[in-house]
Amino acid sequence: MTNQTQLGGTFNFPSTTFTVHRIGYGAMQLAGPHVFGPPHDRSEAIAVLREAIDSGVNHIDTSDFYGPHVTNQIIKEALYPYPKDLTLVTKVGARRGNDGSWILDRSHENLVESIHDNLRNLSLDALDIVNLRMGGLSAPEPGSIAEPLQVLIELKQQGLIRHIGLSTVTPEQFAEAQTLAEIVCIQNFYNVAVRGDDAFIDDLAKQDIAYVPYFPLGGFSPLQSSVMDTVAASLGVTPMQVAQAWLLHRSPNILLIAGTSRRTHLRENLNVAKLELAPEVIAQLDSIGVAGATKQD
Repeated sequence: MTNQTQLGGTFNFPSTTFTVHRIGYGAMQLAGPHVFGPPHDRSEAIAVLREAIDSGVNHIDTSDFYGPHVTNQIIKEALYPYPKDLTLVTKVGARRGNDGSWILDRSHENLVESIHDNLRNLSLDALDIVNLRMGGLSAPEPGSIAEPLQVLIELKQQGLIRHIGLSTVTPEQFAEAQTLAEIVCIQNFYNVAVRGDDAFIDDLAKQDIAYVPYFPLGGFSPLQSSVMDTVAASLGVTPMQVAQAWLLHRSPNILLIAGTSRRTHLRENLNVAKLELAPEVIAQLDSIGVAGATKQD
């Protein structure tokens, strides 16, 4: 079993009993191509999950619209009954079209249906943490989030949700949400090249609120950087390991959820915790992205 230090230390979610290792696992890639339909190799997907848990991972990020339903069903098949220290984080606010399209949907009907879909497919009575997915496909959109958030608050009062997080939101929307409910984590698009949330992360760190970057490796368009390539070569690791190590060094409230459908890639991701970056190396990597910009070198 990998110890806590080897998994990048731990993070305590505020006002919860959840203590997670900073390197978790993102389950999106367990589904088929374009996160739609079944995986090419279901047995390997199951093996990835089991090895992640055996290696000390105790934080899995998922959603029932991955597949749809596929990812959660694989998680259940691989891990149920779940380890007592495993925290499952899901998200609602979208659904999939029959053609695999991503449809953003924060209607009352879809949010309630999504919660029950997650509960059924994960075989749970209550969901540990549910992120309300706002914004567009990769960036927040202005406006109040009170109406859809109120739906999750009601479901929490019913005992179906233990804690609420937000995804793809602005600092102003987070502040609005805090007047209505306790928010335990934020999940936004952020990586070494996409740095628009720099100030937001620092503000969340002061409140001990977790920040979980999605697309930490660039998402559907993997990060490309000559600087990262040079650093990786000097350290004898992959550029993607460097990108993840930079995130661990960036702020103590950042949790990693890089995903993969292969055990070889899983091991590379977990080994990131052993990777130390010297101050001059961090300065080099900082040059890739400028706060507020989304360029890639």
